[in-house]
Amino acid sequence: ISGIYFCVIAQRVIVLYSFLYSQVGNYKRAVKRVDDGHRLCNDLMNCLGERSKIEKAYGDQLTAWSKRWRQLIEKGPQYGSVERAWLGVMTEAEKVSELHQDVKNNLLNEDIERVKNWQKEAYHKQIIGGFKEAKEADEGFKKAQKPWAKKLKEMETAKKSYHMACKEEKLAATREANGKTEASVTADQQKKLHEKVDKCKQDVHKAKEKYEKSLEELNKCTPQYMECMEQVFDQCQQHEVKRLTFLKEALLDIKRHLNLTENQSYANIYRELERTILAANTQEDLKWFSNNHGPGMHMNWPAFEEYNPEAAAAPPKKKKPDGAPPTPSTDHVAPPGDRSSVSSYDKNQAYSTEWSDDEQPTGFSANENGGNGNSFEEDSSTGKAVRVRALYDYDGQEQDELTFKAGDELTKTEDEDEQGWCRGRLDNGREGLYPANYVEPI
Repeated sequence: ISGIYFCVIAQRVIVLYSFLYSQVGNYKRAVKRVDDGHRLCNDLMNCLGERSKIEKAYGDQLTAWSKRWRQLIEKGPQYGSVERAWLGVMTEAEKVSELHQDVKNNLLNEDIERVKNWQKEAYHKQIIGGFKEAKEADEGFKKAQKPWAKKLKEMETAKKSYHMACKEEKLAATREANGKTEASVTADQQKKLHEKVDKCKQDVHKAKEKYEKSLEELNKCTPQYMECMEQVFDQCQQHEVKRLTFLKEALLDIKRHLNLTENQSYANIYRELERTILAANTQEDLKWFSNNHGPGMHMNWPAFEEYNPEAAAAPPKKKKPDGAPPTPSTDHVAPPGDRSSVSSYDKNQAYSTEWSDDEQPTGFSANENGGNGNSFEEDSSTGKAVRVRALYDYDGQEQDELTFKAGDELTKTEDEDEQGWCRGRLDNGREGLYPANYVEPI
């Protein structure tokens, strides 16, 4: 049984070598792996480069989204611990953005550089095209195959001669047979045809002997040929083993950089977010709102006041000696921005200091907006009070003038007078005059 098994294995090996080396130049596929390996390194670096761009773009989008919505939430009507929990989602986005930027940096600075350095060490470009490793493999295969290829060529020539002799013999035999049936063929002609057949048989016998001998010589040198080819092939395999092993290790490192679930910082982000959300306390938020905007707030109840002539007199509007407000300087123009992306609602805007069930809400409702109310949109107000935004910095020169910076928001309580001055109120409650051309309506 063991003998039969050995014969089967030997036969398979012979078939394998026959498939790889029975034809001259059939080793080219093994040599081509050198060029393929170098190209695959480039493909891997391009692949990682594209992924790094995706990671960067995602991180940038998270940062922009977080910044925009943090402004909306901080200026919006949400308050208390629920506001902090909501802002925690923005903090999560910022931290995750940083992690994806780290992924991008790892791909570019570690993984791609590692592949580039390995490629440079493993493949040596020649001055006149190609790689040194491919040239050495090709020359090794040619050297191992040269003696066998010479014998193979001799055998192919002998085989061709033998087949031609067989063809001639068959043709001569056919002519001789036809000559015997034809009356026009003389005896001398039949004799010549018979001699031709004999000569063809001799030629066939000689060609066959030469063919068998060349085949025998080819078979004798085949084992040595196979051994030499195997040695060169093993060298190619060793080079490919290094490439495949490196590629596996590199892909494992890439996986480690991409898999954020294995990053402790990533898990901490969501543990912190969960703690922030769970810290939201409904009762505390309601109590805070009641104390600041409900029945729990300080009440300014009407009290008896003595008549004061000075207090009863209305203070005159502020006028400069030259009668006109100062001209704004363009050096303090507020930077342009996407005003539609940031709510103009200010949670610190002034409200009446009194709380009453009889007071009608001044804000809009969902019904007033067709059921599409958005709490982050601007609050519409009644009367003369109008929200405005400062276009320039202004430092009040007198005690009854307001001071503000470009971009600050305030409430205009009186319209512009003939001198170009308006009366307004800052969000901290301070009232005073300011130049009308220093602001714009929101």
